[in-house]
Amino acid sequence: MQEEKQPIMQHIAAFRKVIISSAVGILVAFIFCFYFFGDSLVDFLSAPIRQRGIQIIYTAVSEALLTKLKVSLIAGIVLASPYVIFKFWGFISPALYPNERKRFGSLMLVILLLFCLGIVFCYAVVYSLALDFFLVAGEGLATPMLSIDNYVGYLFSFALPFGIAFQVPVIIYMTTSLGVTTGEGLVKARKFVIFAIFVIAAVLTPPDVVSQVLMAFPMLVLYEVSIIVARKVKPRRDRRKETVNDN
Repeated sequence: MQEEKQPIMQHIAAFRKVIISSAVGILVAFIFCFYFFGDSLVDFLSAPIRQRGIQIIYTAVSEALLTKLKVSLIAGIVLASPYVIFKFWGFISPALYPNERKRFGSLMLVILLLFCLGIVFCYAVVYSLALDFFLVAGEGLATPMLSIDNYVGYLFSFALPFGIAFQVPVIIYMTTSLGVTTGEGLVKARKFVIFAIFVIAAVLTPPDVVSQVLMAFPMLVLYEVSIIVARKVKPRRDRRKETVNDN
């Protein structure tokens, strides 16, 4: 019993070191972003609204500083993410077989790239269209004076779901690899998935129709891409049969 407890305690201690080192890495990245790029990051995020001639204000004494801290923290997490992934990978990889290690490592890279692609796509394309729509819709009704905290919060609530939504091909790849889904099954379920996508877009995006539609459209495209991926992926049981036959 004592011999069984010892490896468990060693794993817990190793995992604790990973958590602490990851937290320290994020803290260092946060401080770096705050002191050297805090103002630049806020200016970059507020550029779309400033370019349209709209003044950004703050309505509380601490609002501007807290917004700068929030932006710096998120930037620090993004900056430290390769280090954090490396630390967690060092903890997980010894428990994997060589082929699983290779596949899992590639999958982690794809997840990170798709998440960044979703954020960039939202900021560069979708967010500008949404801003123009709302500004035109409110023209003549009132003078826009946006709070910096509300604006940044709205931007993050708009962009982060796109990073999550762009993980659809990865999810389909994993479920198909496990034999849960197939390309043919995805085609048959298309009409139900379309309905589900609009429901998910309504939940993830701010409460307006434009945001929901702008998120649903790329998700539909990603679903069609996922069907192509599913048709090329072999379920685990088929791979095992091929391995047995080869042996």
